[in-house]
Amino acid sequence: MPIISSSSQQLRWLAACYFFFFSILGTMIPYLGVFFENRGFTPQEIGFLLAILMATRIIAPNVWAKVADRTGMRAELVKLGAIAAMVAYLSFFYHGGFAYMALSLALFTFFWNAILAQLEVITLETLGTEANRYGQIRSFGSVGYICLVVGAGFAIEQWGTEILPYIGFALFTGMLISALPLPANRAVRPIGDASTSMTWSKPILWFMFSAMLLQMSAGPFYGFFVLYLKQAGYSEAAAGIFVAMGAMAEIVMFMFAPRLLGRYGVRILLIVSIAMTVVRWLLVAFGVQNMGYLALSQILHAFTFGLTHAASIQFVHKHFDASHRSQGQALYASLSFGVGGALGTWICGYIWGDGSGAVWSWVFAASCAFAAMLAVLFIPKDKSASSAQAA
Repeated sequence: MPIISSSSQQLRWLAACYFFFFSILGTMIPYLGVFFENRGFTPQEIGFLLAILMATRIIAPNVWAKVADRTGMRAELVKLGAIAAMVAYLSFFYHGGFAYMALSLALFTFFWNAILAQLEVITLETLGTEANRYGQIRSFGSVGYICLVVGAGFAIEQWGTEILPYIGFALFTGMLISALPLPANRAVRPIGDASTSMTWSKPILWFMFSAMLLQMSAGPFYGFFVLYLKQAGYSEAAAGIFVAMGAMAEIVMFMFAPRLLGRYGVRILLIVSIAMTVVRWLLVAFGVQNMGYLALSQILHAFTFGLTHAASIQFVHKHFDASHRSQGQALYASLSFGVGGALGTWICGYIWGDGSGAVWSWVFAASCAFAAMLAVLFIPKDKSASSAQAA
């Protein structure tokens, strides 16, 4: 079914929202560790602060998702989250202590982390029967990530880490401008609908557990990758290029993901992708001095995030009915990026120590990824395959 012009226009604004949302991510994830280090925080404090960024994904998406599923006000919540996050981010400019910075992070990320789950639902519902085009829209987020992870790296070299708050505020403003034109297409759950509560089937339980472990494995990447490369002798600009290389590989994978999902199904692709993630973290651990190994590890980001995310979004969309899709996407975000990301970042802060435990933080990451792969093996083949084919 061809997408009507109004839907095409809405998809363009959604693509812009993805661009700015992940541009913000491309500014924060690689460089916040360096930013906090230059403000005088210890590795343990940095790990805790970065864990807050992930931990707000545990609460915020679920709170907002319940409102969205009950009212259908998904676009309105995206707009509210964008403006509230932009205003709250102003607190980031002040040079406060550890407690102040923790509160600042918790405040603006509470609103920022609530946006993505609603964007996912709006995008998939706008695409309708053309849900396989999701990767095309989502890839604009990867483009934004690349632009900012490279641009911010060069900006830091030129003006220092205190340029980050200014870059971030400009991006939050762009996010708000992109969200404002989204129409209020409300899909309110009918009164008396029998599907009043979600069912936790065996596939959903094992999938969520695997997603949490996989994001735990990304803990050192989220919080310490740039610091790790600096410790190995690379500059911030060089680190930005390596991170951007991963995002470019992710864009290419999004192009092939629909065909791969249709042919092999979610379960097989998750197993292969997570196995590649194990290899990736081991390459980072023991091959950081070799630019070839480091580049290969970043190319494997196509599997670590690109293919696993495309498969996961389809899995959630098919395993939750229309009245619970916001909650389904929120649960995926909160348990994986929230619980998993926070635990992984926090634990790695302690493993890292004074920097002498850096290699072991990546070994820990590889172990978590291997456990995530084992969890996928418990997802029943028939239901996973039928979900992938339906997608």
